[in-house]
Amino acid sequence: MLKVLGPCVHPNKLAVYSQKVFHIPPFNLQTHQQNRTYKHMDSFKWLLNKAYVNGKWISAENGETFEVTNPATGEVLGSVPDMNGSDTESAIRTAYVAFRSWKERTAKERSELMLRWTNLCNAHKEDLAKLITMENGKPLKDSMAELSYGVGFLELYAEEAKRVYGDIIPTNAKSRRLLVLKQPIGVCGMITPWNFPHAMITRKAAAAIAAGCSVVIKPAEDTPLSALALCQLAEEAGLPAGVLNVVTVSRDNAPDVGRTLCESPLVQHISFTGSSAVGKCLLSQSASTVKKTAMELGGNAPFLVFESADLEAAVKGVIACKFRCSGQTCVSANRIYVQEGIYDKFVARLAEEMDNELRTGDGLQPGTTQGPLINQRAVQKIDSFVQDAIQQGARLVRGGSKGQGNFYYPTLLSEVTSQMMCAREEIFGPIAGVLRFKTEDEAVIMANDTQWGLAGYLFSRDLSQIWRVTERLEAGIVGVNEGVVPCPEVPLGGWKESGLGREGGRYGIEEFLELKYVCMGGL
Repeated sequence: MLKVLGPCVHPNKLAVYSQKVFHIPPFNLQTHQQNRTYKHMDSFKWLLNKAYVNGKWISAENGETFEVTNPATGEVLGSVPDMNGSDTESAIRTAYVAFRSWKERTAKERSELMLRWTNLCNAHKEDLAKLITMENGKPLKDSMAELSYGVGFLELYAEEAKRVYGDIIPTNAKSRRLLVLKQPIGVCGMITPWNFPHAMITRKAAAAIAAGCSVVIKPAEDTPLSALALCQLAEEAGLPAGVLNVVTVSRDNAPDVGRTLCESPLVQHISFTGSSAVGKCLLSQSASTVKKTAMELGGNAPFLVFESADLEAAVKGVIACKFRCSGQTCVSANRIYVQEGIYDKFVARLAEEMDNELRTGDGLQPGTTQGPLINQRAVQKIDSFVQDAIQQGARLVRGGSKGQGNFYYPTLLSEVTSQMMCAREEIFGPIAGVLRFKTEDEAVIMANDTQWGLAGYLFSRDLSQIWRVTERLEAGIVGVNEGVVPCPEVPLGGWKESGLGREGGRYGIEEFLELKYVCMGGL
């Protein structure tokens, strides 16, 4: 049985800081797998093995499937259809037919149905959280938090459906009246990531469905089961056939399906959360049909700690912001800048807090705070960042090596510079790299020296400084003395190459509405 596992240093890589040596017992994956059983697996109703199109559970036209595995243990959870462009075209046609009737439903009808969907998700929250942990690997506590976050979007947009207001513009002639209507845009294609397999779907689909649109969703190949579970509950809530459709797709077929969604003339909107490189490809493909798009893309979030900060609060903020979901979030702190007067003290306290708070293991085991990375590609990427930093002179304070399977030990690097890969590129893993700065101006310049602008954070108790820095940061999301800032009620999105549009809050539903100006004459 997996235990943890003590401080977060790999046993074969002892790290020394402030003359203190730490050690943890090794994690034996083979022994863990022998002792680990899913007694509930055979009867676990959420391990669905079909795609969901037009209110039916279907296979791929060619009968192909792919496996879904638990990244913590390597255990195969099941298989789902490996759908292709042809399957996706069928789903799009289905969604288009459904849209024509769904858009005619009153806002009150859509709201009541979505509230039933919300209540069903809440009723099954514990099982849905276990499913997230099984296919994504994150600790169960994080999965429960994701469920609360994700269900919050269903509840929010059930209410926002009734608040889509038009406008009456003062007329320029006595015989005319000038109006603005807001109407649903149409069929929406959605491509969602694996790191929040429930919440990223509800954040997009709930807003679109509330607006009166139908959706075709391609969930990440690593985590399709949570998407299918949402379909099951939507069906039980009474959502009409064809309004919500999920096509499950392997990594090999993903480019074909993405291109089909982007180039179909029946799809009017593309919503994507993922890397900037893929987002640019989707934008290019969507240009041929001039689609409206919402893109939440890569990030390289700066986390600024000034000498005026509450040091303890800043350390806890880093733990929450950097190591939530093992660092696999797009708003995770990527570059931690600390003013030179408190630099050494901050690094020492962060190392101590990592030892006290971070526990690596299977997400279903009590006490685990750090699950595995999603796959071996992620492990190799993270390790290459660490090795690059060390070779360029960074000091390894904690961690710095692979565990067994998909595990990577939470890592702390000091004396990081802006030339290192971990400062130049999005990490998406459990590496905390700490850089120095001298002045406020220098910190802001360094923070903005990137093509990305999704999130940024600052810790300070100087109110004037807080306002100055907040306004100067080139990011769509700013956390002030807070390390975890997303919630359903707020608009989330990035500046620069971190995306287009906003999701969440009352702003999110606007992405799925078209404006229609009406001039009524002869009055």
